[in-house]
Amino acid sequence: MSDLYLGLDVGTSGVRTIIIDDNGATISESRSSMREHGSNLRDPAVWRAATVESVKRGLDGIESKKIRALAVDGTSGTVIATDGECKPCCNALMYNDSCKDIALMELISELAPKSSAAVGGNSALARAIALDRDGATMVLHQADWISHMFSGRVVSDENNALKTGYDLKQRKWPDWIGNAGMDVKKLPEVVEPGVATGTVGVMAAHEFGFDENALVVAGTTDGCAGFLATGAASSGDGVTSLGTTLTVKLLSENEISAPRYGIYSHRLFNKWLAGGASNTGGGVLLKYFTPETLDSLSLKIDPEVDSALDYYPLSKAGERFPVNDRDYMPRLSPRPDDDAEFLKGMFDGMARIEARAYDLLQRLGAPSLRSIRTVGGGARNGVWERIRAKRLGMEMLKPVNEEAAYGAALIARHGAKC
Repeated sequence: MSDLYLGLDVGTSGVRTIIIDDNGATISESRSSMREHGSNLRDPAVWRAATVESVKRGLDGIESKKIRALAVDGTSGTVIATDGECKPCCNALMYNDSCKDIALMELISELAPKSSAAVGGNSALARAIALDRDGATMVLHQADWISHMFSGRVVSDENNALKTGYDLKQRKWPDWIGNAGMDVKKLPEVVEPGVATGTVGVMAAHEFGFDENALVVAGTTDGCAGFLATGAASSGDGVTSLGTTLTVKLLSENEISAPRYGIYSHRLFNKWLAGGASNTGGGVLLKYFTPETLDSLSLKIDPEVDSALDYYPLSKAGERFPVNDRDYMPRLSPRPDDDAEFLKGMFDGMARIEARAYDLLQRLGAPSLRSIRTVGGGARNGVWERIRAKRLGMEMLKPVNEEAAYGAALIARHGAKC
């Protein structure tokens, strides 16, 4: 068997492990739920236990010493406080914890460059400052801390550091975040995703059976790892996530930044991954129909015939992208008597929003869309896919994989080859 590469996806409810070979073939896949190890999903000890269990399950039946490299992705914006020995001091502040300190948010907004991803009510920098104020010795991102389990080194990556204010152009923590109240010395060293940061420590080698020369590679966020997993790799490749909301990501040679639309770019293997998220999506559909009803009604829809309905499906007022208006109203009338026609109108409205989102990215400097892949629950609906393909003017490509852990494994392989 060739060398193997291990990817870890640390999510909000569980940890997934995928092991691939040199050709990218999946050799092993496993998962451990956080709730197997405790009810407090903010407790890093629960993350660690789930990580250990997931990795051990993934290695079952595999010669551990074949693992040449590993990489970790974590939820973007989740931060934890640790002491000087990297032991957590308290519960983590999660990616969706909003900042209640209005004065701090205003200060960050005043000091930050207009293109900074650290601005807004969901600022990871604001969470980091809160932990700093509470006496943290170090403030780390979720993926940083999990990677430390294996290497014993405290290193972050440019993707996880972005929302904490890291300057991608200067490639350093900027002075302005110190003026906002963050002690930069408490933040980790930052490197590019895919850079080997060291080898597994003696303890990790003993616990998992790794060769002590196995590499630990700087990882990324869950969103970036999920993009890589699909097989998208060239400028103009787009990935749409059809989950509760609708998210689009487009690979570009240029950095695309428009904070007013929630658009920012991650640097990824010498390219830029630009994206934004609309409030439309599966959450709107489930407000009106059960999953079973959605499936049965879809069978009655002819996707080749355009809908006459002009909908902008939202579950409540407010939109982020491609329209930025917190008071933007849903448009779901008139409602036809035929539920299948109503659903078709929503599918078509969401497809138009998606097309408009990619068009906006292109108008801001991104390349023309050359391919598109879809992930998330909505990707399984063939009728919706056909309606989207017509609106976007191209056929949908099947993702190589939909699991972020697979993308993390690709990063591990990349780091081992560099």
